[in-house]
Amino acid sequence: MTLQPKLALTLLLLLCSLVATPLAAEEPEEEEEAVEEDRITAYIAMDPPFVTHIGTPGTKVTYLKASVSLRVASTGAQPALDAHMPRLRHELVMLLGEQTDSERLTALEGQQALREEATTRINQVLEEQQTGESITGVLFTEFVVQK
Repeated sequence: MTLQPKLALTLLLLLCSLVATPLAAEEPEEEEEAVEEDRITAYIAMDPPFVTHIGTPGTKVTYLKASVSLRVASTGAQPALDAHMPRLRHELVMLLGEQTDSERLTALEGQQALREEATTRINQVLEEQQTGESITGVLFTEFVVQK
């Protein structure tokens, strides 16, 4: 009979150690999940769409309509972008209005260059305003050049 309590105690200790091991392993995952929650991919639409004329003065008027979404990688970016949205829209209106080559904007390379410049300008504004946030990209969800 003395063997059974020792066996039961040994089995109980073994069972407790097996149960505790997964619990200890889950704690770092929870910390990693908390960090991952801060690093997300989200899209923020800049409504309404941008409509402006492009080209050189004295030529036929050409219009550009662009719907823009901003890609962000942190949860804190949304409030910063909302707070500075008028300035961000201003920067994009100025950038779009500076475009003089409508043929370049109809090509993929021209649109890509415009996206990169827009990303740079928006990040410059966010840095000037000391938000501590940035965007990871500008996406055109609608892009129409009308001649």
